[in-house]
Amino acid sequence: MFWVLLLLLAWAVAGTACTRLCLAAVRAAADDTDASQRDLTLYEAAFLSGGPRRVADLTMVSMARQRRLLLAHTGWATVVDPRGRDDIERSVIGAIGPEGQSRIAPVRARAACADAVGDLGERLVDAGLAVPAGDRTTVASGVRQVRLAALAVLGLGAIALLVPAQPDMPRGLVALWFALPLALTLSCLAIARVEVHPYSRWASPAGQRLLGTLARRAGGDDRTYLTCVAVRGVRAIGEPDLRAAFTHRDQP
Repeated sequence: MFWVLLLLLAWAVAGTACTRLCLAAVRAAADDTDASQRDLTLYEAAFLSGGPRRVADLTMVSMARQRRLLLAHTGWATVVDPRGRDDIERSVIGAIGPEGQSRIAPVRARAACADAVGDLGERLVDAGLAVPAGDRTTVASGVRQVRLAALAVLGLGAIALLVPAQPDMPRGLVALWFALPLALTLSCLAIARVEVHPYSRWASPAGQRLLGTLARRAGGDDRTYLTCVAVRGVRAIGEPDLRAAFTHRDQP
């Protein structure tokens, strides 16, 4: 009865993953706040959409459009105006270094770890708009775990069907037993899709609602452009050379 052991393992994997997802969804709903009267800044929108690295990307794009930072398509950043207008801009300039020039990839990494970006995240957590660092793998991670559990159930079921058949247990009945934990994972994913989608690693439900209305409140062409970069990332950059600066990879 080797297939029974596989079935028990499938139920354990499916049950554990689904329980974690349900607990994460309940916790997110309990922490939900009403922030309908609050407006997001571009930095806040970038953090809620993509985390600290998105904030660094937005800052560099904004400075580049103001001709205060030169981003070459070869992947280099050069400081034109060394006077940052806020703490986050000064963090980017500091990440480039005293020579005023650096590769963009390490600048993004260093700027994302700056205290100014960390303080921004803490303010969003305190406002109930961002997921606390300890819970940043809740709903989104739970959904991924359930998806992996569904694949694991399929794999265990396939193994059970490949072992020599038992005379008192038809293969069709074995497949039916494994269909039960598979149905559990798929139904859990369907409910999560309806109730808690989109899944966000950074934004709380209140933060996601504000992100959904941010584009409609944006005023001015340049702000609308930067809003798209904040929400969608560097793939929203319209200038080919500027987009190439972020996507450039050194040839070996």
